[in-house]
Amino acid sequence: MAQSLELPLGKRTKKYRLFEMLPGIMSLTVVGMLFVLAWFNTALASMYLLLIILVALARAVVIATHTIRGYRHLMGAQKVDWHRRLLDLEHPADSLAHEERYRSSQFGQATHMRNLRAIVTDPTQYPKPSQLRHAVIVAAYNESIEVIEPTIQSLLATTIDSKQLIIAFAYEQRGGEGIKQTAKTLKERYGDQFGMFYTVEHPKDLPDEVVGKGGNITYAGEFLARELKKKKLNFDDVIVTTLDCDNRPHPVYFDYVSYEYIVHTNRQNLSYQPISLFLNNIWDVPAPMRVIATGNSFWNIISSMKPDQLRNFASHSQPLTALVGMNFWSKRSIVEDGHQFWRSYFYFNGDYAVTPIYAPIYQDAVLSETYKKTLVAQFKQLRRWAYGASDVPYVAVRVFTKKRKVPFGDSLVKFYELLDGHVTLASISILIAFGGWIPLLFSPESARSVPAHQLPVVVSSLQQIALVGLCISIFFSLKMLPPRPARYKRHRTIFMVAQWILMPVTAIAYGAMSALNAQMHLLFGRYLDKFDVTEKATVGEINRVQGHRQHWWQWWKASRDVGSKR
Repeated sequence: MAQSLELPLGKRTKKYRLFEMLPGIMSLTVVGMLFVLAWFNTALASMYLLLIILVALARAVVIATHTIRGYRHLMGAQKVDWHRRLLDLEHPADSLAHEERYRSSQFGQATHMRNLRAIVTDPTQYPKPSQLRHAVIVAAYNESIEVIEPTIQSLLATTIDSKQLIIAFAYEQRGGEGIKQTAKTLKERYGDQFGMFYTVEHPKDLPDEVVGKGGNITYAGEFLARELKKKKLNFDDVIVTTLDCDNRPHPVYFDYVSYEYIVHTNRQNLSYQPISLFLNNIWDVPAPMRVIATGNSFWNIISSMKPDQLRNFASHSQPLTALVGMNFWSKRSIVEDGHQFWRSYFYFNGDYAVTPIYAPIYQDAVLSETYKKTLVAQFKQLRRWAYGASDVPYVAVRVFTKKRKVPFGDSLVKFYELLDGHVTLASISILIAFGGWIPLLFSPESARSVPAHQLPVVVSSLQQIALVGLCISIFFSLKMLPPRPARYKRHRTIFMVAQWILMPVTAIAYGAMSALNAQMHLLFGRYLDKFDVTEKATVGEINRVQGHRQHWWQWWKASRDVGSKR
């Protein structure tokens, strides 16, 4: 069963190869069609572009609504005493007897009361909170201890009893002696503060693996399974969470996941997805990276409001029993997080879903030691995410076959959403930004064509309407900002608003171009089989390189000087 879940390495079948090429072909066709129509008929070209923009505007309205609702859910869930709710599940009958103490206005309170009644009715279907353990795999490559240690400290700051946490610090042998020493230091400092603390070195150059995170965390997961089996822990009572080494879960996260795990009777067929917010170092990164990081944070909030379309991303939690059954994560994909959704979906024959956890996992925005390196690292990160288009053939060959084991209707809808998402990402922002001028510039009859001359004006008006959604994003981005560090003056906040003028540039130069780049690799069979580790520098490290603390524009100038000397 596990082998059937794997991605191919090396030569693909003709059918698989065709679907690999499909995202790139469709993205190029969506853009190229405007040029073709403009050459033959400007009216048709105008109608084509306006239809695309109107669909995008309709989606923007939905996105704006989900942004507002998602933000409210995120704020409301963080105010809940999830530890108290877990204690209620431990003794549900006693908790129901004191029902009057609850405030009905609190996030999810009515649902909580229904859950208590269900547990009292049939307690055998629900594990006790005290039975559960959380195994946390912290994945690292060669990051500094300044980046990693706050993550370990954040695990101690959660509301769950730290003795219920089992830590596996999973680091790469190819990361060198520095990361090995960091692992040793972390175990010495924090090992006795958790229920268990393991350091797991992932050997380099193992067979049947691409160079990526999936092999590392799978190796650590297999190690944990062996160790926990020796200790006779019931795998059904262990929930595994994967974290990058810069990820810091909100204090309520593990209690919240425990709660959701208990109240869902199909708990083994679910994964639990927090909201990734790229805010750890948001004040420190250059403006383009702030816009991208904030946009990605909002997209994760928006996605949480569509549970039927929610997919695994970055950090997530899943039962150990399920992970053992499917042999953990893919070792052949550089996007093992998103691919895990499809791996689980086909393992459970379509009976699988992702449950949103409205608690954040705080992550770093991209920041390297020089401005140029930061720009390049950001592009590589987004290209890696966009390489999730490699899931299109993986899904297609399992849906369009007589041996299909998943419901055809549901899997067809999911396949369409997957393909549409990648094609939209690669093409729509380009058309919205430049499409209005294409009939005017490329049509042989543009000089006498009324539609060709009116189209840029109409498109510009529609773009102005879309600014309403941008204003919503700016408003909530300011509300979500962490406190301004003392090293920055108040005018830094003004830049946090002014930066949004870069939105069209980042949407095209990073969003669309990174997606097209990834799809062209698939189109021409030049596969990305190496995980480009996103550099994670701290301001302290940058200051050590430069010798003194600087404001951003000084840092930018100095970083260019540092880069030119290397």
